[in-house]
Amino acid sequence: MNSQRRQRWRAPMRPGLWMLALALWIAARAQAADPQPYTVTIRGTGIAALDSELRASSQLESLRKGAPVGPFALIGRAQDDGERLGTVLDSFGYYRRALTITIEGKPLDDPGLADVIAALPKEHPAKVDIVIELGALFHLRHITIDGEISAAARSAMQLESGVPAVAAEVLAARERLLSALQEEGHALAEVDEPVAYEDQSEPVLDVTFKVEAGPAVRIGAIALTGLKRMRDSFVRRRLLLHSGEPYSPSRIEHARLDLLALGAFAGVTVQLGKELDAQGRLPVSFELTERRRHAVTLNGAYSSDLGGSAGATWTDRNLFGHAEQLNLTASAINLGGNATTGLGYDFAAQLIKPDFLERDQSLQFSAAALKQDLIAYQQTATTAGASLNKKLSPVWSMSFGLNLEEEHIEQEDAGSQEVAGCLPPTPFMTRNCNKYSRYYTLISLPINAKYDSTGINNPLEDPLHGIRATMTVTPTQSLGAGHVGATPANPEGTATPSATYLVLQSTFSTYFDLERLGWSKPGRSVLAMRALGGLAVGASEFSLPPDQRFYGGGSLTVRGYPYQLASPIFYDRNPVGGTAIEAVGAELRQRFGQNWGSVFFVDAGEDTVSTRPFQGGFSEVSVGYGTGLRYYTPIGAIRLDVGLVGPHPKVASGFPGGAPGYPFVEVYVGLGQVF
Repeated sequence: MNSQRRQRWRAPMRPGLWMLALALWIAARAQAADPQPYTVTIRGTGIAALDSELRASSQLESLRKGAPVGPFALIGRAQDDGERLGTVLDSFGYYRRALTITIEGKPLDDPGLADVIAALPKEHPAKVDIVIELGALFHLRHITIDGEISAAARSAMQLESGVPAVAAEVLAARERLLSALQEEGHALAEVDEPVAYEDQSEPVLDVTFKVEAGPAVRIGAIALTGLKRMRDSFVRRRLLLHSGEPYSPSRIEHARLDLLALGAFAGVTVQLGKELDAQGRLPVSFELTERRRHAVTLNGAYSSDLGGSAGATWTDRNLFGHAEQLNLTASAINLGGNATTGLGYDFAAQLIKPDFLERDQSLQFSAAALKQDLIAYQQTATTAGASLNKKLSPVWSMSFGLNLEEEHIEQEDAGSQEVAGCLPPTPFMTRNCNKYSRYYTLISLPINAKYDSTGINNPLEDPLHGIRATMTVTPTQSLGAGHVGATPANPEGTATPSATYLVLQSTFSTYFDLERLGWSKPGRSVLAMRALGGLAVGASEFSLPPDQRFYGGGSLTVRGYPYQLASPIFYDRNPVGGTAIEAVGAELRQRFGQNWGSVFFVDAGEDTVSTRPFQGGFSEVSVGYGTGLRYYTPIGAIRLDVGLVGPHPKVASGFPGGAPGYPFVEVYVGLGQVF
């Protein structure tokens, strides 16, 4: 901020005194400590923000340990601090303050100061004192706009007469004024730095802004540069900016970010024309840098219940030149784990076609092959499906799909306790019931609605506020197969029954930054809470395919319990699964240092065959709790959680903690937060 009395804000320079001090210092150099230790005391002004800024701006303070100096250079550093601290005081509106810096009680222009410093014993640090008398706080009196602007642009400055004359606020008002003029279409607007005039009789400033708004213009020709494989026609259809529209920086920025969100570009920059075209319009150029077309990413996770998993994903980010994305994933799963019985695999292919038929609508095809050997059941399945995904608003989206699945599952059934050889469990003998082998053909039509107000697109980033919620309704037809595997109790085999049922699922999570209560700094302490529910309607527990039932236990429901083992159980203590589930959880996420964090969590849930939530009371609720560490990297937080089983009647009766092979402690390792 300029001023007609700028000379009042500069510390005087005295070359003669400096030469004398230099001569004295050279004469006393043999006796002086070099470098010269010193201490700094800045007398507080009583204004916390001002005191903090003064300390941050003082080189005497910031360089005291990291950059030691000799006696003569110490005087020069103190002289520089006079100007630095004076600028800070000006910026807070204290233009008639008194700033005094002394070393060993002597002012900086004292001819004998260098001799005094040179005479100090080496073990005695020089004492630097900075004393500030603020004087009157200046306020703004008259705010003058030299130029023609609209009332809306004037209001956007958010600067009124009578407020303290804080330089940062005045300069910010200039930027707000310039932005407002540009949003009104004045692409070539200019706002000079404000000029301040000091009143000699009162502590007030008059401020003048000189403005050249220029004409309101429209967008001219739009150029796209840097395209290689990406089709120019596709980008132009996608672009949210069009020739002939009023010029608007926010609209241009929105269009730039939207192109980046496609995932096919590593960078998108905008260059504005330096002059208007023949039609008085402003040319705009988008410079696009395509990402590498192909990428390979590795993935891995571990939990003590599901064991380890490892795999890789190959991605083509621009298959046909219209930002189509093809993902091929192969993973080995169930590498050990107390809730698994063997090694499994998960192969998947996914093709995403963006802007299908209309903008913000994508078509997705998927196919997968899965094998998993769990204590609850053993499954081999192949699936294929398609879904139409529509973004309705910045926070709402929906999808409609069709899925086909062929699967083979082995699990006990309701009559397994009566099967010959299925003995009651003993301390040395469990899980000895016969398995039934069934084949299913499933046709489902999932409908999903999603709400997300966290403002975060990357699922690996930590949300600090907002809500995430999903609701899924899945009508399903299960087609019965013919003959299935025989058992000693049923040597003729069993026909898998057909069933028509509806699966309802919902999730909800919310995040609250404790900074809003004044308890921490922004983003350092966050309370996260979640709830989920599920219900299968139209089919009983055993007419549902085992993989369509709900299971409690594990990182997605109740941490501390092994995967699927906080569920209804067979006679031999293996999980049955239920037709309804409810679970809630909360965790406190605390950041410390630059890259580290911790969490403390508690989860509770119930997996039943009842349609009434928590019908059995708290005695039927599974509770888990624990803590964890986070190490934050550029690609997300590396997560390590340790969960314990809470007080529960099943634990007291020997399950799961008392049953052989079911520990009380579960460990989870992964990337990103649990929810």
